[in-house]
Amino acid sequence: PQIARRSITFDRGTEFSEWAYLQAGIGSQSWFCDPQSPWQKGTVENTNRRARRWLPRDLDPLTLSDRDLAFICNCLNNTPRKCLGYKTPAEIFRQKLVANKYRYI
Repeated sequence: PQIARRSITFDRGTEFSEWAYLQAGIGSQSWFCDPQSPWQKGTVENTNRRARRWLPRDLDPLTLSDRDLAFICNCLNNTPRKCLGYKTPAEIFRQKLVANKYRYI
């Protein structure tokens, strides 16, 4: 939902050179981390480490199907995290959506 994509923060990698198209497509504000400041990306570094279980560096991403990507997302979003009080990211996301739904009506 639109309320869940108000902004997105990118690191400074060349893979984000087309950021303006994404910003226009999803209607969000884009931000960029300062150089050499990975802590500005929140949990991205931790999630990248977790994703390497299914996405090794030598894997060609074009070989992945939509089904493969959905499986990986499902695994990442439904794994309990200590930093979330052993709730899953999906649970926290749903709670935030419900809480914010009534704030913007």
